[in-house]
Amino acid sequence: MDFTVAICTYNGATRLPRVLDRLRACYQHMRQQPVTLCWEIIVIDNNSNDDTPKVVTGYQAQGWVDRPLHYVRETTQGLAYARQRAIQTASSPIVGFLDDDNVPALDWVIAAYQFMQSIPRAGVIGSRVLPEYECEPPPDFDRIRGFLALTDRGEHPRLYQPAARVLPPGAGLVVRRDLWLTLVPAHLELIGRVGDQMLASEDLEAILHFQRAGWEVWYNPAMVVHHHIPRWRLTEVYLAKLMYGIGLSRYRTRMMKYAPWQQLPMLLVYTVSDLSRLLRHRWHYGRNWRSSVVAIAQRQLYLGSLHGMGFAMKQLVCTVWGTVPGRSRSRCL
Repeated sequence: MDFTVAICTYNGATRLPRVLDRLRACYQHMRQQPVTLCWEIIVIDNNSNDDTPKVVTGYQAQGWVDRPLHYVRETTQGLAYARQRAIQTASSPIVGFLDDDNVPALDWVIAAYQFMQSIPRAGVIGSRVLPEYECEPPPDFDRIRGFLALTDRGEHPRLYQPAARVLPPGAGLVVRRDLWLTLVPAHLELIGRVGDQMLASEDLEAILHFQRAGWEVWYNPAMVVHHHIPRWRLTEVYLAKLMYGIGLSRYRTRMMKYAPWQQLPMLLVYTVSDLSRLLRHRWHYGRNWRSSVVAIAQRQLYLGSLHGMGFAMKQLVCTVWGTVPGRSRSRCL
């Protein structure tokens, strides 16, 4: 195998058919190109309780062209576990991740494979993820659109510089399998949204392991993915909850960039920075502070970040406290 498309899904019975139909069309498109590429599709069912298994079985029974279509069930809840299972199951050196609401362009597989082959130091490649809204998004939505895995950085490939603190989302992400197995821990601290828990950024945590090891992370505009955004994901309730969870997870992705001795002072720096952003945000929106959907979502992001920083600071202080003779870390907690 040259390439693996891994679709991670939870209760995606109504969403999967569109993705699988597009991948079938991708295969038909590829047959018309002067490219010989052997690839497979793996559906990672992250403990669904709907008809997801039946949907995949139905496609397998139809005769999935001549591309292998595999079904794997991962019972441990969390997108991080589903992606890890995909990496372990894949038969190829390159793995491309799609969510069950991601519809790739017809040449997405070819574009991903060729770009990875052209840049030997690339460990991770991010797609150009364009929105497909079910309804009109709220005013000022562009201020937070990136937090819904929407990414458009222009028409030209770009290297994500470590100092820029910007990374691609997991939707449409392509990685080198051997590097993932070597660099990314089997159990990440951030596991993804589970039930009512909205702690996200598991994709960023994984990518940071590549970057810390000196491998390059790229944006490839030729890899186009359309991300379906349903109506309920544009509501105040969902966006506020999403942004608060992302804020909580920031302590982990921020601290991964620093040595242990640097983390406590940097937590203080980030806390001051987030407080400053919250105050500027309050001034910017004025009377709309409590009425604008986007303003509420951004406020929850900063509040979640501050709460996450506070928790991480307490953990670090207690760790140091526990190293003092006669002092118990558990009593500090």
